[in-house]
Amino acid sequence: MKVTCEISLYPFHKKYKETIINFVQRLKTYKKIVIETNGMSTQLFGDYELIMDILKKEFRSTFENDKAVFVFKMAKGERTKNKLPKALKK
Repeated sequence: MKVTCEISLYPFHKKYKETIINFVQRLKTYKKIVIETNGMSTQLFGDYELIMDILKKEFRSTFENDKAVFVFKMAKGERTKNKLPKALKK
């Protein structure tokens, strides 16, 4: 089953940018998922089982090294920019 998830990461320290960049860079090493980033969040698109396995590993890695909060949403289906209805692409 294909899914879309959106993640926002909020580290609890002054070097928060480093934690966020490291997290996103680790996600980008996984070649079987699609990743889109912007100034507010990171979106992952791909197989449900694969994404959940990746997030389990990468959330743990972040928690082992930093105090942080993840805000996470998931929806069934791939909700990429390319798959938006035409009326929303304007």
